Amino acid sequence: MYQRIIKNKKPVALLAMATSLAWVFTACSQNNNQQEQEQNTEVKPVSYPTAPIQFINPEYEISVPAELRPYEQVAVYAKVTGFVKQLNVDRGDRVRKGQLLAVLEAPEMEQQYLSDRSVEQKAYSDYEYAKQAYDRLVDASKTTGAVADIELDRAKSAMESAKSSYEASKAGTAHSSQLQQYLRITAPFDGVITGRNVSVGALAGTGSNVPLFMMAQSNKLRLTLSLPERHASSVKQGMQATFTVSSQPGKTFDAVLSRTSGLLDQQDRSLTLEFDVNNPSGELQGGDYAQVKLKLQRRNPSHWVSSKSVLNTQSGTYVMTLSNDEIKRIRVTEGVRLDTLTEVFGNLSPEDNIILKPSEEIPEGQIKK
Repeated sequence: MYQRIIKNKKPVALLAMATSLAWVFTACSQNNNQQEQEQNTEVKPVSYPTAPIQFINPEYEISVPAELRPYEQVAVYAKVTGFVKQLNVDRGDRVRKGQLLAVLEAPEMEQQYLSDRSVEQKAYSDYEYAKQAYDRLVDASKTTGAVADIELDRAKSAMESAKSSYEASKAGTAHSSQLQQYLRITAPFDGVITGRNVSVGALAGTGSNVPLFMMAQSNKLRLTLSLPERHASSVKQGMQATFTVSSQPGKTFDAVLSRTSGLLDQQDRSLTLEFDVNNPSGELQGGDYAQVKLKLQRRNPSHWVSSKSVLNTQSGTYVMTLSNDEIKRIRVTEGVRLDTLTEVFGNLSPEDNIILKPSEEIPEGQIKK
């Protein structure tokens, strides 16, 4: 009985020993796996693709809206008050400079002219009489004692007074004559009548706020556009431009810069440009909207980076530089975009290398190796 118990205990002891050894081997295996995982998860050196910043001055093209306006446009008023007697033109008529557009009538003005003319003639006669009297006294004074000096002076004064009256009356007559000329309304320049606001018999003149005609020059136009502030420094005299109008699709027209406002508009921060456009055939119409293409170039080179290198965040716009294993975030202001490049302004130098794919998660500072 005792021997049987001993025999049964041996297998149990062997089983316990095997279990212990298995547990030890399992623990060692787990430790080895953890060490291998720790070795595999060691921090590897981080690398960011970069590209050198470009310090260039390329020519770029922009497209801006514009408006075609008549080179000259005017409202034609009557300078004197009168009734419309004759109308020679109507809306749409093309006229030449100095051409008679309308005639007014003012009978009282004719009477005033005749009155002033009569006064002038009387004053002239008085002057001629005073002059002849003075000339006779001068001839008589050549005989000693024939004429007193006081009489000679009195005659001379009378002659000069009559001459002054004559000159004044002559000026009055010229004034009346000029007012009569204002009854004839003529064209101030070559152009087209764009509006007629009166009819025959209507009262026109200084007391009316309604012009007789609206007139515009059509053989020459002004192409006017507002250039955004960021492009203002790229404007040069004699700059070429091409433009299109919606009324003539597929057609392109050329123009040359004629003048600029010289100052930025304080409301929209833009620079006004004007291009003179010759239009002898009347192909273009004043008032059309146009789309203008301009080729611009900065006066000096500037910094350009890949458009993907610009990091836009809530706190501002940045680029990230990598130099001497140190990352810096530099605030910039965007300028012009050209294909895949963007112009940037900031504390940059031509030696900087720009990170091509920046992210807010990339920390600033020295890269750990």
